[in-house]
Amino acid sequence: MPPMRRFLPLLFTLSATPLSAQPVTIDNAFWKQWGDGQAELTGYELRFPRYGEVRSGVAVAIFVTETFSESARVKADPGKHPAADEVPVMKLNWVQDFQTGIYDYNLMSSAFIALAPRKSRPAGAPMKLSFSSQEWCGHVYHQLLFDDAAIRETLHSYFDGEADAANTLEYPAGGLSEDALLLWARGFSEPVLAPGQSATRPLLRGLEASRLLHKPVAWQTVKLERKKGNEQLKVPLGSFEAEVLTAAIDGDRSWTFWVEKAAPRRILKIARSDGFEASLLGGERMKYWEMNGNRYESALAKLGLSRRAARAP
Repeated sequence: MPPMRRFLPLLFTLSATPLSAQPVTIDNAFWKQWGDGQAELTGYELRFPRYGEVRSGVAVAIFVTETFSESARVKADPGKHPAADEVPVMKLNWVQDFQTGIYDYNLMSSAFIALAPRKSRPAGAPMKLSFSSQEWCGHVYHQLLFDDAAIRETLHSYFDGEADAANTLEYPAGGLSEDALLLWARGFSEPVLAPGQSATRPLLRGLEASRLLHKPVAWQTVKLERKKGNEQLKVPLGSFEAEVLTAAIDGDRSWTFWVEKAAPRRILKIARSDGFEASLLGGERMKYWEMNGNRYESALAKLGLSRRAARAP
């Protein structure tokens, strides 16, 4: 995974709205942090409600910038696509592993948001979402591709009645995705709120939520809020001054995010109204894709994680 190519000009802001008192600026300071050819990895202690019980597990969040192909909706290899087809994106991979009785769940969500405007959509709008679930009954792959006026949905599933499906969804102005709320909480997408402000937006039910709650992907309404003042928060990594942001989905569950006040504004803790929690264990910037040899296993400690224990005698 080579470093992301630089895009010029680099200075622009997310389109302003009356509720965006502090619009994000994608400038040279942003690229100094996020264009250094490394990814930010953070490990989390996980409490995940499933089948009426709360399970213990771990999660890893990977934030990294990439050069994306508009036509193929994948990371663009150098020199393979014309410049007009290339878009800078922020990618979030959110990996969750937990045990349910005798068998385990392995969940992964990927969210790609554009770091430049695309037609009528501002920077920070999603380009692609994907979700996969692997557990001992079977596995599922679900994907959304965001065009200017509509969303292309594809589903492949082991389970009866949903094996292979394709659909087109509407894409309202200002629409957000539940799967990209971690990106919103860090200020990478609209609406960017000042302390004490709130905003109401259309929210697309997340692919993970659709799978685990057995509900269709559909538009809902979410109230987003950035609380006034900060909190002193203790997580396994230590104590931090945190900003608090919330996302309350109308008639459904709600999210709370504690975000590090100081740069780089990592997600310190996530809580959901159904009992889900993720608390920060550790974090580091690294080129993880180059660290696949056994000798790199010691670097897991920087994420607050350890090598998987042997399960066979």
